[in-house]
Amino acid sequence: MKLLYNASIHTLDSSNPLAAAILIAGGRIIAVGGKDRLESIAHGKVEKQDMKGATILPGLTDAHIHMQYYSLGLSKVDCETKTKGECLRRVGERARTSKPGEWVLGHGWQQNDWDGNFPTAAELDAIAPNNPVYLTAKSLHAAWANTSALKLANITNETPDPKDGAIQRDASGRATGILLETAMASVHAAVPQPAPGEIEAAMLKAQSVLWGMGITGIHDFDRRDSFMALQSLQAQRKLKLRVCKNIPVESVEQANDLGLRTGFGNEMLWIGSVKAFMDGALGPRTAAMLEPYENEPGNKGILNMDGEELFEHARKAADVGLSMTVHAIGDKANHEVLNAFEQLRKYETQNHLPHLRHRIEHVQVIHPDDAPRLAKLNVIASMQPIHAASDMFAADRYWGKRAELSYAWRTQLNYGAALAFGSDAPVESPNPFLGLHAAITRRRSDGSPSADGWYPEQKLTLAEALSAYTFGAAYAANAEDRLGKLAENYHADLIVLDEDPFAMDAESLLTIAPSAVMIDGEWVLP
Repeated sequence: MKLLYNASIHTLDSSNPLAAAILIAGGRIIAVGGKDRLESIAHGKVEKQDMKGATILPGLTDAHIHMQYYSLGLSKVDCETKTKGECLRRVGERARTSKPGEWVLGHGWQQNDWDGNFPTAAELDAIAPNNPVYLTAKSLHAAWANTSALKLANITNETPDPKDGAIQRDASGRATGILLETAMASVHAAVPQPAPGEIEAAMLKAQSVLWGMGITGIHDFDRRDSFMALQSLQAQRKLKLRVCKNIPVESVEQANDLGLRTGFGNEMLWIGSVKAFMDGALGPRTAAMLEPYENEPGNKGILNMDGEELFEHARKAADVGLSMTVHAIGDKANHEVLNAFEQLRKYETQNHLPHLRHRIEHVQVIHPDDAPRLAKLNVIASMQPIHAASDMFAADRYWGKRAELSYAWRTQLNYGAALAFGSDAPVESPNPFLGLHAAITRRRSDGSPSADGWYPEQKLTLAEALSAYTFGAAYAANAEDRLGKLAENYHADLIVLDEDPFAMDAESLLTIAPSAVMIDGEWVLP
């Protein structure tokens, strides 16, 4: 039994919001309150720890992360640079230290942060003539490959565009090296895939990194290899993050045949929802829009399926008790998802099925007529505040006035939708404190675009934003009875901060980090 006392505890429990001590046993919270009362109910051997006035919060959850991609990405070339030249320098440096023929992998480039123009294979050929190079964009919806990589993937100037994707070509019809959406698959398949042990080792390293950011739980959106690695780590008792595992829509038939349902698993690893992709992303302008992108009259993005097709997948999931979670960024994509969910709610009622907790991932821009529909349909808005900080200028440039309802957290909260916050790492940093800063300021770390922030009417309070990283994320994972706040019989997952975020200026959130992290009643950091 542990007694942590002399602390400033923000429980995020409305019935008991502040406390000075917390009593823990068997991985659960026995009581939260004053030191004297907790000592009176403690029994047996009690390990007392003076927290010396530190602040304690519930552990934070990243409600949208690609765990395998993030973990493996820690060893890739960091291509999130202010200039294309710096990105090329880093790639060239990696190529010089690699064996001839060895793949050079990187992630994070964003042409909108450079000159706005997509880069080319020729630029990579010049700095890495002896290695295939494959660099995924920050959005993970585009990739930049050199000529060697294209050859290994059997992509030529004559290769047709795949369904829901595009091989970018220059004016003469030559492949430029930029691959959009499903066109990335051929090169990805040509890259040697990591062995299961490599994925597990990368995840263990990433787990420690996430603890250092205050993360005690995640909702994972990667696929089979990720799930297998997580199961292996859990079987070895090395998994020390709580994981809600989503499964891809391509597996809905098998899940239906097996009778797999949301919530199956244990308290460290359990099944979440069936994940579907409705469209692309803002960065490569593949997010599906109702009207064309600004100054691109022929481009409305890429819609992977309409609401009717999504409903057919969702119906099969609902029949066995699996909820749906759908990637939708553009206003057209969100419109179609909401149409499908409206049809799904009727189906659930007509067939006496439970109304499950369905989600939309991102909700990055939405038509005013559709904005109230998430709350009306009881659909969770799973959003990533840090996207607003990264994308605000691109949203203004490509969506124009429509950007008024992009990353519109306040709008969704005011209508009554549940919010769950994450990062979409490795698209963004998984550091939730960067997300908190974005949520309450609508500014970048350099203070831009202004002191008031970008569309400041969408700002949240710190309490509201923290709730989306704790209780909201727990609710989205069907775990709000045991996670998301510090209360009796909840899991003892908590973080310790040397400063109180409720008593600091917003800019300090950019550099704050926990001094200690507890999961299941045991310290995992330091």
